[in-house]
Amino acid sequence: MSEKSYWVYILRCSNQSYYTGYTDNLKKRFQDHLDGKGSKYTRSFKPISIAQSWEIKGDKARAMQIERRIKKLSKNQKEHLILNPDSLMDVTLLSTNSVDKPVE
Repeated sequence: MSEKSYWVYILRCSNQSYYTGYTDNLKKRFQDHLDGKGSKYTRSFKPISIAQSWEIKGDKARAMQIERRIKKLSKNQKEHLILNPDSLMDVTLLSTNSVDKPVE
């Protein structure tokens, strides 16, 4: 049996803001956001793209923790994280075993 993966993601929205979330199915969740079923925020400010995402192996609680920490960042800090996805380690103080490489 393979280890379950979770995704923490940042969406770029139509008002130039960012939305952060987590899921166990990134493609389906992004489509839900596009269809207006994802969240109240993305119903108002449609997502344009997945700005960045990270795969978290087997630990839903860790994915939720990372999501919360990213949500607390300023817009400038989120933009830095999007451009430098490996800096997620700095933001979350996680070991490299907890987070896989970012998905481009």
